[in-house]
Amino acid sequence: MPIRRSLLVLAYFAFISLGLPDGLLGVGWPSIRTDFRVATESVGLLLFAGTAGYLTSSVAAGFTIARVGVGWLLAGSTAMASTALAGYALSPGLAPMVGFALLAGFGGGAIDAGLNAYAAGAFGPRHMNWLHAFFGLGVAIGPLIMTGVIGAGLSWRWGYGIVATAQALLATAFVLTARSWGERPLPVSTGQEPAGSWKTLAIPAVWLGVLAFGVYVAIEVGAGLWAFLLLTESRGVSDTVAGLCVSGYWASLFVGRVVQGLVAERLGSTRVLVGSLTGMAVGSLLVAVPGPGWLAVTGLVIIGFAAAPVFPLLTLTTADRVGAAHADRAIGMQIAGAGLGGAVIPSGIGVLLSRVGVEALGPALLVLSLLLLGLYAIFHRQARVTARSS
Repeated sequence: MPIRRSLLVLAYFAFISLGLPDGLLGVGWPSIRTDFRVATESVGLLLFAGTAGYLTSSVAAGFTIARVGVGWLLAGSTAMASTALAGYALSPGLAPMVGFALLAGFGGGAIDAGLNAYAAGAFGPRHMNWLHAFFGLGVAIGPLIMTGVIGAGLSWRWGYGIVATAQALLATAFVLTARSWGERPLPVSTGQEPAGSWKTLAIPAVWLGVLAFGVYVAIEVGAGLWAFLLLTESRGVSDTVAGLCVSGYWASLFVGRVVQGLVAERLGSTRVLVGSLTGMAVGSLLVAVPGPGWLAVTGLVIIGFAAAPVFPLLTLTTADRVGAAHADRAIGMQIAGAGLGGAVIPSGIGVLLSRVGVEALGPALLVLSLLLLGLYAIFHRQARVTARSS
């Protein structure tokens, strides 16, 4: 079945929109904190509530798709996210805002899982990579919106109001196209009937996938979160240059998804994944080796560029590991694993750095990269066994 261009364009806008709220809070929090007269660390309440909602809805999304369809899931979840962001803009204090953060997490997790589930069956490696690149673009645009609002002398509430309006328009588009999203072909044989929920949960490959996504996001987030500390405190890099280097790391992730989207379509997902996972280990090794700042920066850029296609391609190949009948549910669980791993493991790395020293970052990233490479080797072997037996 050919790709529906209208749905593809809408998916790109949806991924941009999904990233927008992530970039608002960092710039807006100082103003929010002042208005509500709360402590700086109170932002943790918003982050905890948002993460709880995200994990819950991303796990449930795959099971919900089987009941209402991906189109209505996206429509309802985007409307939920729009309502939550509007609630941010109208909140009289922190307590209501925490409630809306939970609602925003519910909406964001379901959108993320629903879009990935659809894209895994309907789009190829190129668009899968580019869609995730556009998510990064949305994350980058979010701070610009809030910076522009505050710079113009307006309240931070306008920043959330603008993004809420964009989400409302997107929700309307999803409502109008809800039935069209239901025309997605299954990733493999369309003769397979949807499987029961308990059968999905009983598949070992599903849980290995959850672990792999958690480890991958932990590497991506951990490298970006703690690289500045390593460069400034141990490698003799100035604050300004280190900040630019961290930005370069995130830029390499974006560029990698754009470039490797084309490469994956020509070479195939397996070759690109093996090369990317190996590249992540090599980059982590360069960060781990004691040496000048440029060596660690080179390692970080290699990690970013190599890691770029891993999340989208692992999502794309989910059906190969668990079967088409289980793919939607497995993807939702993988998205939840990604969110949990990205929150817990980088925090654990922070504890490690505070007790052992900042030079522990490289070895930690290397261990995680080798673990991820080992998990993929298990995936690949299982997929070959399944292919032979079918």
